[in-house]
Amino acid sequence: MLLSDTVSFAETTVAQVRDYPEWHRGRRRYAIWMIPIRCPRVLAHIDRVTASLADLLHPSRRQPHITLFVCGFEGESVMHDDDFTAAQLERQLADLDRLCLPPCELRIGSPDSFASAAFLTVEDPQGHLPRWRETLAAGCTEVRQAAYVPHLTLGLYRRAVRAGELRQRLERWSVSDTLPLPVAELEYATYHSGDMFGPLECRRRMPCRRQ
Repeated sequence: MLLSDTVSFAETTVAQVRDYPEWHRGRRRYAIWMIPIRCPRVLAHIDRVTASLADLLHPSRRQPHITLFVCGFEGESVMHDDDFTAAQLERQLADLDRLCLPPCELRIGSPDSFASAAFLTVEDPQGHLPRWRETLAAGCTEVRQAAYVPHLTLGLYRRAVRAGELRQRLERWSVSDTLPLPVAELEYATYHSGDMFGPLECRRRMPCRRQ
């Protein structure tokens, strides 16, 4: 459910800053495929919007990115439905290499919000995201509890705020035109499961290339 939906959440959900052993079960590295954000213009816009919401959001050391596909916990074998093995990663790398999608451009739009997190909207005029996601899903099942919504997370909420107030604050940053975001590569990255705001470590890169 999004703030922009006709029927949205009533107020934001506060993220508790703690370890979540019931989630990670002792597993330490959580893996995703992502699109890194390196465009100076987009990064500057992220900084401005995030600073304006600093009283609402937890500070984070995680670098800006667009999550493309959630793999799960790295491990040697699949014991739980959110385990992810080296063999599955190699299958994904090979499948992406065969797909051979060229560099593209996404478009970064106005702010919106889940109940748990504020974000910037992402448009995909060339339709690359579904093709990448379909390719990554060929060798494993994505860890996902809700439908995929491409977005660029600004932060998780540290206090509850009513939807009406939040809508007014986000509307100040509404844009009439989207910002271009060049995409030249995808990254496979992991973060420490005990640090919910910790940095992402890039483990593999898959350059976009023309046939």
